[in-house]
Amino acid sequence: MPFAIDKVGQWSDEREFKVEAERAKAYAAATNDPIPAHTSGELAPPVFAVVPVWDAMGGAVGQVTPAEAMPFVVHGEQDMYFHQPITPGMVLRSKAAPIGVHVKSSGTTVVSLIETRDDSGELVNEQYSVTFFRGVNDGEGKGEEAPAHRFPEEVRSAEPVAVASQTFDKDQTYRYSDASGDTVPIHLDEEFAQSVGLPGIIIHGLCTMAFTSWAAIQNLAAGDPTRLQRLAVRFSKPVLPGEEVTTRFWRSGQHDGVTTFAYETTNPDGDVVIKDGVAEIKS
Repeated sequence: MPFAIDKVGQWSDEREFKVEAERAKAYAAATNDPIPAHTSGELAPPVFAVVPVWDAMGGAVGQVTPAEAMPFVVHGEQDMYFHQPITPGMVLRSKAAPIGVHVKSSGTTVVSLIETRDDSGELVNEQYSVTFFRGVNDGEGKGEEAPAHRFPEEVRSAEPVAVASQTFDKDQTYRYSDASGDTVPIHLDEEFAQSVGLPGIIIHGLCTMAFTSWAAIQNLAAGDPTRLQRLAVRFSKPVLPGEEVTTRFWRSGQHDGVTTFAYETTNPDGDVVIKDGVAEIKS
């Protein structure tokens, strides 16, 4: 199942998306986001940035991936850079490209870059998405890796600067699916999820990322979402509906008026469900 490395670097056509306040508010509600600017519809939550680009992001992966590899796919990482907040009334234009295919003994990763701009052509956000195909290791690789965001182990000896505990609702996946447009059956169909080796329906990775985004805004940015400059995660273990997760943040650096925090999210058994987390907060 070799990947089409000749298509690495080829950008999609632009896709247009008009931001509606009700859609942004629905995303906040679907991720239990309590930030007032999000619940009121004044600003879209940061991870809402995946909604306008969902089709383009999937298309970039499909451009290089053989159809027979698709059943082995998992979402590996997401890395978002926020240049300006998304506000209702914006007309967004997004495009995506597969920028790297990397073949390893355990499988193949596809790195995609997605750019979103406003009507004047100014960048709104950039996202790197890493998709992993388990056990698919045919052919050759080509292109770029995603930006690094490894957890700096040297900070672990210090006490976290913030700890946030959050609980997913039993119906979280259905609400998130409606608000985001992500209808992958492992999040909605118990029987299908079990057929692919999961214990049952699992929470969308991007929903878990959204939970950590508002935890970061509350605890690190004094509740101001416009201070969040970057959010990056690696998805390492499924989260189940009804589970409580705990996110711990450590200060790991500072540059040009931006403080960097490393973080991890664990389930009740202490297993890491989000690793190599990074949140960059503007002073």
